[in-house]
Amino acid sequence: MVFVKTHDISELTSELIGKEVVLGGWIEDLRKLGKMSFITLRDVSGISQVIVKGELNDNLGEINRQSVVSVKGIVQETKARDFAFEIKAEEIDVLGKAIHPLPVDPIGRVESNIDTRLNHRALDMRNQKTASIFKLRHHVLQSLRKTLAEKKFIEITTPKIIGSASEGGANLFSLEYFGKKAYLAQSPQLYKEQMTIGLERVFEISNFYRAENSHTGRHLSEFTSIDIEAAFMDYNDVMDVLESLVMDVYKFTAENCKKEQEVIGHTIEVPKSPFEKVTYNQCIDELKSAGEKIEFGDDLLDSHLRIIGDNHPGFFFLTDWPMKLKPFYIREKDEDPELSRSFDLQYGYLELSSGGTRLHNPEMLKARLKEQDLDPAQFTDHLKAFDWGMPPHSGWGMGLDRLMTTLIGIDNVREVVLYPRDPDRLSP
Repeated sequence: MVFVKTHDISELTSELIGKEVVLGGWIEDLRKLGKMSFITLRDVSGISQVIVKGELNDNLGEINRQSVVSVKGIVQETKARDFAFEIKAEEIDVLGKAIHPLPVDPIGRVESNIDTRLNHRALDMRNQKTASIFKLRHHVLQSLRKTLAEKKFIEITTPKIIGSASEGGANLFSLEYFGKKAYLAQSPQLYKEQMTIGLERVFEISNFYRAENSHTGRHLSEFTSIDIEAAFMDYNDVMDVLESLVMDVYKFTAENCKKEQEVIGHTIEVPKSPFEKVTYNQCIDELKSAGEKIEFGDDLLDSHLRIIGDNHPGFFFLTDWPMKLKPFYIREKDEDPELSRSFDLQYGYLELSSGGTRLHNPEMLKARLKEQDLDPAQFTDHLKAFDWGMPPHSGWGMGLDRLMTTLIGIDNVREVVLYPRDPDRLSP
């Protein structure tokens, strides 16, 4: 049987009253009342009521909820409060039968914990709250790409299988690659820097990998990162780009995703702009005032960031970190070489992004590698690009999954990732 769907449920209008349509979706509810049956039919766009009468009702048989059906029928007005129209069924065909009972209840009448839902993620997408989260994520990605394109950034795709530990980090997944040792990329850092030679402004939205044995609601082994790199910009310039991106995402979704917000039960509040800038030295002073034992050069622990976050709720930039806490490619401040031209974007205690101005002088870059006990020979492919005329450049990377948690007011990134990967989860 060939099934041809003529309309999505959301396309049903008063102009179609009295006309025949063919819908496809899944049965969310089914009530048999004597010689009539009422089917609640849902597709990705919306929900409708189907009335089944007469011989068709007599021959309806047993259809489990969540089964996929096609319905041919006539659009008509309805007295039901929850529906704009209803369909008087002429034909109903079961296209995909659902078992009973299902491992999770997509309607949400019986709650399931997150691990159970993740184990049956495809079925969980029929839960309207879950579906709304991923519809929002779709709109966030649309907004990000639109804003970056308007700012003249060119989208690139960098390799995820790499031949060396490109940033010198230890948190890398290794694999055998045709008899050689390879790694999964933890960021596009070196590639995106190289691309500024000819493309000037580039961005990538892609998955990356970190072998961190972390068991928190904000860490993943595979995560989606939004990265930019821009020639002839310093770290203040790319901070401005980052802030405008976040503001555009909040404004776009707040205005265009009313239904999703209603289903999730969270109203998106557009943050105040400009974002506050708090220096590392200011953080040290605030922490000492709070009774913490900390000195210049110490990294900020999660407990420290929670104190700072309480002092500066919402979005703020944490700037001018000590050089010794930053990667080899970050440039120092001319007026104080102990400080870097770098920043993190925070949402309270939660780090969303890290970036800064990069070194573009090859000799200084080689010296910095040695300072951090890294062998310049391992970075030959990267360093040679700096001999071809490397422009001054800056950039950042931001975790999309963490940004999504701030947008919808939840504290577990697994809720906003289709199939999350962490130290305990490798399937489905």
